[in-house]
Amino acid sequence: MNDTAAQPSPLGTFERYLSVWVLAAILAGLALGLVAPDLVGVLAGLEYASVNFAVAVLIWAMIYPMMVGVDFASVKHIGRKPKGLIVTLVVNWLVKPFTMAALAVLFFDYLYAGLMSDSAADQYIAGLVILGAAPCTAMVFVWSQLVRGDPAYTLVQVSVNDLVMIVAFAPIVALLLGVTDIVVPWETLLLSVVLYVVIPLAAGALTRRRVIARHGGDIASVDAFTARLKPWSIVGLLATVILLFAFQAGTIVSNPLLIVLIAIPIILQSYGIFAIAYAAAKAWRIPHNIAAPCALIGTSNFFELAVAVAIGLFSLSSGAALATVVGVLVEVPVMLSLVALANRTRGAFPAE
Repeated sequence: MNDTAAQPSPLGTFERYLSVWVLAAILAGLALGLVAPDLVGVLAGLEYASVNFAVAVLIWAMIYPMMVGVDFASVKHIGRKPKGLIVTLVVNWLVKPFTMAALAVLFFDYLYAGLMSDSAADQYIAGLVILGAAPCTAMVFVWSQLVRGDPAYTLVQVSVNDLVMIVAFAPIVALLLGVTDIVVPWETLLLSVVLYVVIPLAAGALTRRRVIARHGGDIASVDAFTARLKPWSIVGLLATVILLFAFQAGTIVSNPLLIVLIAIPIILQSYGIFAIAYAAAKAWRIPHNIAAPCALIGTSNFFELAVAVAIGLFSLSSGAALATVVGVLVEVPVMLSLVALANRTRGAFPAE
């Protein structure tokens, strides 16, 4: 444990102050959205099946370095250590959707009673239910990289999660919303998997093979290569934050109190889910490089899918769509705080 604690920080000087840069990116995004709405409108229009290609390119830049680090030779051994995968699946599909629904009902039907109409409250509850049933696909690779997660194991966790999502997302949302006509936007789901998993994984595997071959089979050359890419990964994260907040600048400025009201249960859900998964991983003595990404996967959300479903079911201007968008807005600051917590508590977990 002492050796683990003595390891250098996984974050460089720039990354240790990442929360400061993210705050600056949030303010820059709001300013951009208010000052240059036409430009932002053009960028927002670069999408297909509710997947924005400008954001997709930036996310691709974020996760590409980690994909280069995936060692396919180690993927086949994942079955020997299934604990992290079990925690991921249980928390994501048997816990998270139901705790989010419970918090949504508690806040909007009871704690916020009288602050809004019953119909508006129902819309926000629906949006939070949809958000809670959509675990992360893309951004978790970024969070895993920041906590020195095992890239091969994280890839397997995300891939299995995506397979479960195909069959479980619609039934869970239908159950919690009390309806049976949930239409899953398959184009959004499949396009997101291709953009955020398949393409960067293929590019990373090709790059890894070429880097190793160029250095005479030296595996350590991959670490040196990805270290040079890491600053660009952070730049991609900050640029993504700027775009996301620019897209929603008008909504945020015009409804600040409503944004706060919606954000509170989302934030409580995020920290609660992380605590459940992280505690389960610690109790089961799962190594930190698997435990931390395991907890972060459940905490983060697949916002493209959630927004697309909310728009498809309730319209673009609905309260449900707004609730899923607020989930996007609070995610980065919350996830950065959890990344910092995971890095500070590394020594409490078994060695790799």
